[in-house]
Amino acid sequence: MPWHWSCACEVAWSTFERNSWELPGYSAHMGKTYEGIDDRLATWMAAQPLFVVGTAPLDGNGLLNVSPKGTAGTFAVLDEHTVAYLDLTGSGIETIAHLRQNGRIVIMFMAFDGRPSIVRLHGRGEAVLPDDPRFPDLAPLFSEHPGVRSIIVVTVQRISDTCGYAVPKMLYLEDRSVLDVSNAKKGDAGLVRYRSEKNSVSLDGLPGLA
Repeated sequence: MPWHWSCACEVAWSTFERNSWELPGYSAHMGKTYEGIDDRLATWMAAQPLFVVGTAPLDGNGLLNVSPKGTAGTFAVLDEHTVAYLDLTGSGIETIAHLRQNGRIVIMFMAFDGRPSIVRLHGRGEAVLPDDPRFPDLAPLFSEHPGVRSIIVVTVQRISDTCGYAVPKMLYLEDRSVLDVSNAKKGDAGLVRYRSEKNSVSLDGLPGLA
């Protein structure tokens, strides 16, 4: 379903489509926690075209990182307390570096249509690299993309929602293909060089893929 950057746009959802996007347990007084990720919540999260990942180093003066993620098929619920997402090669390595140091992570989903909802998954994460024996079992859960760097697996410790009243309504257009095109052009050897140059250490000097 396409979306535009406009708060005024409305989508002609059918009753089924609109209900399928509504957060389970929604009420006028949101701010609840969940015991686990059930099928309805998993479906709702998978339907959102964007989620945001937040991590931070232990150093109080270190740089926090917030990273937006998109692209259909790159997020998966493994069980009631475990989620994962596909980590594609890019210019930064903050998330992996922070997870290697302390494991703390939060993933946030927002509803851009239907009822306003925000869901946060707080937990401990790790980067499963392609040479990890767990990687072959995880990879088929996601859509195929060039330049896969790792799969981030998160053990979820807290699941909560808030109202999302300040999140604007927007219409989804399509996923961008720029990252896939760029990584495909690099080729395997080029990706190895790129990661060596760009992904060795974080902005604060923490080990990334070094």
